[in-house]
Amino acid sequence: MRQIVLDTETTGLEASQGHRIIEIGCVELENRRLTGRHYHQYIRPDREIDEGAQQVHGISNEFLADKPDFAGIADEFLAFVSGAELLIHNAAFDIGFLDAELERLGSTYGSMSDYCQVTDTLALARRKHPGQRNSLDALCKRYEVDNSHRELHGALLDSEILADVYLLLTGGQTDLGLGADESSAHGERLTTQRVNRDGVQLFISRVSAEEELAHKKLLERINKSSGGGCLWLQEPTA
Repeated sequence: MRQIVLDTETTGLEASQGHRIIEIGCVELENRRLTGRHYHQYIRPDREIDEGAQQVHGISNEFLADKPDFAGIADEFLAFVSGAELLIHNAAFDIGFLDAELERLGSTYGSMSDYCQVTDTLALARRKHPGQRNSLDALCKRYEVDNSHRELHGALLDSEILADVYLLLTGGQTDLGLGADESSAHGERLTTQRVNRDGVQLFISRVSAEEELAHKKLLERINKSSGGGCLWLQEPTA
């Protein structure tokens, strides 16, 4: 399962008013693990950046003057995201801008829905935490994701942070006994197959102190986000 966590920065708030994308940042997940692959590009918008927007992301027209326009990066960007599930916080905003950029390139480019499935992580958060603040900053605080280095918005940095938040937001525990329960419900007889271990040499790999500490912190975060439901931290019953 290939997923792309995506964020953009823009010259203003409304694509319908001619505002443009000036930065795209993406990180790749496969089977819920970061692969290390990412896509990051600054884009020349050929229009002025609103003062309010610049205060949010800190990107100036002067900085973007020598960057490629969207037409110059469109094929490379689409090749990176095609076939993946896009994970975007407040997806309507970013997809609206991306679709507007594709429309400027002509009908042959279509829209983002022709290339990707889109999941709005803001909608996921609102379903899980109704009536609470679900901005990226609020979710970082709730799930103890460190965003102290985020003084200004940046597309790549925000996509990296959102990847951590998404994995915690959707990482609840599963029922390991589901298969047995379903078999029993259908009246099927459960059987056990014995494996001959004669002559098998087992390799024992011991975790380092750093790995043990990281595992402990992860369990604590899962326990907090699940309201104390982390099975690994519960005391065994007699």
